[in-house]
Amino acid sequence: MFRMNRDMRRMLEKMGVKITELSNVREVIIRTDREEYVIREPAVNLVSMQGTTSFEIIGGTVTRSELKREEPQQPEIKEEDIVLVAREAGVSRDEAERALRESNGDIALAILKLEERKRS
Repeated sequence: MFRMNRDMRRMLEKMGVKITELSNVREVIIRTDREEYVIREPAVNLVSMQGTTSFEIIGGTVTRSELKREEPQQPEIKEEDIVLVAREAGVSRDEAERALRESNGDIALAILKLEERKRS
């Protein structure tokens, strides 16, 4: 594990930087929208400076893997919602269903979108 020497630690403390070593860290996981990094057995320091906290990760064994993309799930659109949107917006059933799907099932948003389309 990385250990900062005493003089360096004192100098940083004089500048308002506080470093605390986190003990017993087994792994750190970093996920992006496409991949995941797993860092096993790292040395981790908590660094506090001027009200901001950050983590310093040192060493460890790094493994990288790509994340599988999940298709966003479409909400279940109820028939009664389609009828309500069609009636309120004065559109066909198909247009109402399409607007509900575009709005992720949000009835009010679907009606607003349909009314906006009519005005255009």
